[in-house]
Formats: sequence, C-alpha cells, structure tokens
Amino acid sequence: MAKSKYEYVKKFERNDSLLPNTWLVIRVDGRGFHKFSDKHGFVKPNDQKALELMNKCAENVMNDFRDIVLAYGQSDEYSFVLKKECSLYDRRETKIVSTIVSLFTSNYVFNWNKYFPDKELLYPPSFDGRVVQYPDDNNLRDYLSWRQTDCHINNLYNTCFWALVHSGKTETEAENVLRGTVSSEKNELLYSQFNINYNKLPEMYRKGSVIIRQEVEMNTINQKGLDVTRKKNIVTVSHEDIIRDEFWKKNNSKLGLKF
Repeated sequence: MAKSKYEYVKKFERNDSLLPNTWLVIRVDGRGFHKFSDKHGFVKPNDQKALELMNKCAENVMNDFRDIVLAYGQSDEYSFVLKKECSLYDRRETKIVSTIVSLFTSNYVFNWNKYFPDKELLYPPSFDGRVVQYPDDNNLRDYLSWRQTDCHINNLYNTCFWALVHSGKTETEAENVLRGTVSSEKNELLYSQFNINYNKLPEMYRKGSVIIRQEVEMNTINQKGLDVTRKKNIVTVSHEDIIRDEFWKKNNSKLGLKF
C-alpha cells in the first residue's frame, strides 16, 4: 500500500501489548442487565433460557478462538482464559478484548430467537470487557474460585430474596429480612418457610457453567466410504465445582496447568 503524508498519525497509537508468559483472563459483563432482565421478563431468581443463551455465546467464542482453554460463566458475566503462550493479535489488549466482547455480544443478539422465540428483543444488549493477567497457575485458580464463590453467594441471596417477594413481601421488606444473615440462616429460611432444599436446586444456578474442550470419539465416513472412529476435542459445558481439587486433577494436563 502506498504511503501518504497522513500516515504519521499512526505514531499516536499507544502500545498496549500485554506481558508475555501470563494467563490472560478476559471477563465479559452485561451492561445494565438488571434493567435488561426486567424489560424482557426474565424469570427471577434464575432464568434457565437466559443462562443457556449466555452459555451458547461463550461456546461460540471458544470455537472461534483456540487460544481460549477454559471459560466460566454465571449470571450476566463470562470469563475467558487464554493460555500463557497465546500470541493472538500479538497480545494487544484492546484488540483481544474488543474482539471477544463484540463476538459475544453479536452472538447474544443472533441467538436470541432460538432461546426466546416468543419474546421480541426490545433493545440491543451490551457488554463491557476487561483483561487481567495472572503470572502464576495458583493465581488463575484463585480467580476462578472467586468467581464461583461469588456465584454461590449471590444465588443463595437471590433465591431467598425472590422467594420472599413471591410470597407477598415488598423488595424492601425482603432486604430487611435478609440483612445480616449468614449462609446457614438463609438455607434454613428457604427450607423452613418455602420447603426449598438449596442443595437440590439445578447446579447451573448454584455453581455456574464451566466450558472446556473434552476429547470425544466420533464416528465419521472417510474418503473411501468406510466408517471410522476419530477423536476430536469438543467444546463442552458442565456445572462442576472448580474450587475443590477434583476438577483440577482431572483437567490439569489438558489446560496446561501444574498443581
């Protein structure tokens, strides 16, 4: 491409390359999703279809970027973990974040009708994003443990809050009932007043969703027309405990972690 006298303006661009040899975590968060969920009549405290739509968006992002080795989502947020040796876009922060956020958002709009065929999308959803770098495997694991703990704390509170509201209390009254309570008291409230055993609620609500690539055997037909079985890594959603050791012992090698 021919150069022009205006090309000097490129010198004003900031070098935003991320540090090498660090885990990159891009967290995508819904912007104004409290209002968005109200306007679109999401079921409270958890809308299964809305959560499944978030999972679908994350699956598609992972299928598009092989550098993403794990994703964890809950409520209106998703965290994408890119491997340490990732060289995507020369590790330019704005390029990586903007691409993942825009792809996630466009997938949300594109797939809306598949999950809400009877609901019109009233206005465009939007998501923001940030990147955090973690130099150590334990830092990364602690980050993911933090997000799952956040899922548990928020969901337990919201389950109690909406049970109280659905029973006839105002939102202010429900807040007052729950103010200062600990987890055991919230569990007791659910069971004694609403016959809800919190531990039997769907794991997606309590633990969030974790996505990794799992090796599966697939039957295909080769060029000679013969049936063959091949192994293929498939993006898979589960709802596991990622705080305890079991998940990491099972998946360390495929994720490139050492514990």
